[in-house]
Amino acid sequence: MGGNLVLVTGASSGIGAATARRFGRDGAHVVLLARNAERLDRVAKDVRDAGGTATAFTADRQDRAGTLEAAARIVADIGTPDILVNNAGAGRWRPLVDTSPEEAAEMMAVPYLAAFTLTRAFTPAMIARGSGGIAFVTSPASYLAWPNASAYIAARRALAGFAEGLQTELKPAGISVTIVVLGSVDTPYFENNPGSLENVPVLDTRLAPILTADEAADALFEGVSRNKRFVVKPAIYRALFVMNALFPKTVASQIHRAAKKARKAKA
Repeated sequence: MGGNLVLVTGASSGIGAATARRFGRDGAHVVLLARNAERLDRVAKDVRDAGGTATAFTADRQDRAGTLEAAARIVADIGTPDILVNNAGAGRWRPLVDTSPEEAAEMMAVPYLAAFTLTRAFTPAMIARGSGGIAFVTSPASYLAWPNASAYIAARRALAGFAEGLQTELKPAGISVTIVVLGSVDTPYFENNPGSLENVPVLDTRLAPILTADEAADALFEGVSRNKRFVVKPAIYRALFVMNALFPKTVASQIHRAAKKARKAKA
């Protein structure tokens, strides 16, 4: 990865910031993209202090025109990324009756439509170059379902479907696409999306430990470095995905029970 140009969205905190630092330590020039300029500058300084190179750009991923403008500035000032990490995400895990149509549209805008817009902006140049890597960070909701998170689940499945389609579409052009599925990660996500944590199914932490942001970033880095199609951490989720394909009713029942346990614990 050394010497590569790597663009990370949602880079101002959490998984995105950790991912930027991880690629920076490997010698990449990291382009940071998020809304909060002050936080981006702090992450850029962290990357530089560790010996890496970083450039920060601000953009609101819900603003399509602003995102395209940022992409154009990146190409003009630095170049087309070798690796694009679509990490930015948002969305509250709430029952359907508590979710407005506007909120559902916002969840579809980020991550799915935001990832589509930015990926579409850089892909033609990657195809012309004959190389590139694109990563999509998502949650187990892309492949599992549970109560009281329907709009969130729909948005995550849209993102995964887009990524899976690109895996087939872009492989002949020499572009690898990696889907990174992460379980619970210790980040400010739930602080920024109140009313969600009580709807997270409770799993045995011995089987599904809560990841640190650095652990999540390491998994992503390794997967992209090896051009993997699918990265899952913790590994227990991979088994759940297989079981869900074979025994969907059984898995749905178990997840429903875990979600009910979560609501009782938070009551």
